[in-house]
Amino acid sequence: MSAAHLHHPPLPVRDGIAPSYIWLPEGQWINLISFLTSYFPDVGESIWLERMKKGEVVDQAGRLLSQDSAVKRGMCIFYYREIECETAIPFNAEILHRDEHLLVVDKPHFLPVTPGGRFLRETLLVRLKKQTGLQHLTPIHRLDRETAGVMLFSHNAATRGLYQTLFQQRVIKKIYHALAPTLPDRTFPLVHRSRMEEGGSFLVMQESEGEPNSETLVEVQANFGDLSLYRLTPLTGKKHQLRLHMTSLGAAILNDSFYPDVLPCKGDDFSAPLQLLAKSISFIDPISGDARHFSSQQELKRPDNAHRSVGGIR
Repeated sequence: MSAAHLHHPPLPVRDGIAPSYIWLPEGQWINLISFLTSYFPDVGESIWLERMKKGEVVDQAGRLLSQDSAVKRGMCIFYYREIECETAIPFNAEILHRDEHLLVVDKPHFLPVTPGGRFLRETLLVRLKKQTGLQHLTPIHRLDRETAGVMLFSHNAATRGLYQTLFQQRVIKKIYHALAPTLPDRTFPLVHRSRMEEGGSFLVMQESEGEPNSETLVEVQANFGDLSLYRLTPLTGKKHQLRLHMTSLGAAILNDSFYPDVLPCKGDDFSAPLQLLAKSISFIDPISGDARHFSSQQELKRPDNAHRSVGGIR
């Protein structure tokens, strides 16, 4: 099936959730249920049978499938993914801007952008689809679950590529705020460059010898004794770039559970958010030619006083 077909799946978006799909790999199976239970060992047979009973398992043509349906390599199966007892995330995104092309939101800490792992409904994308009714909503850049701040979505497939190209060409200016230990022995502003590669764990990145492929401008916006508020301008867009660069400088961002060491999953503990905020995004609109600027309404908080923010000039 061509990529074009995946833009119009045979099952509709339901409660903001698009259907999942899987291409059958090489192999031999008696029927559909034998494939599904072997490929998804954590999903019981009874769950698949219930989905089929509700008409929620179909092929690429939209034909209903049953447990005895024949399957073969290259077949595409659509279904709705479900998660039992999904953790509720008690923070909401704020819509900053909406036009015929873009939706700009202010993402809270802890909320994943897209479904994955143990999160499905409790994700920014699914929530926004339900809230706005924009079923073709697509994020056009990344933001970690732990990071809060400005996030851009496209909801117009005809113009999506124009905005994605801005990120690919690195002509979008992004400013982040981070709360981290003060570095009295360093002179700011400074530019940190390094070669970043996948670490020993798929979760983290590491710096290695070789030509730099990542670059961050680091400035001090305010000083609070042992802690400082840093203004970070990434000139490249590597995974975890700001978190790794600040750690390499000797100032790991407050409450970082990956750097310098990977800590156990905090599960449902929302008491200590990563003190990293995507504060603003600026660019020249590729359609109108206008200068666009969007800023987060959030500010990072002092850990010793949750009611006192640490915005730059306060």
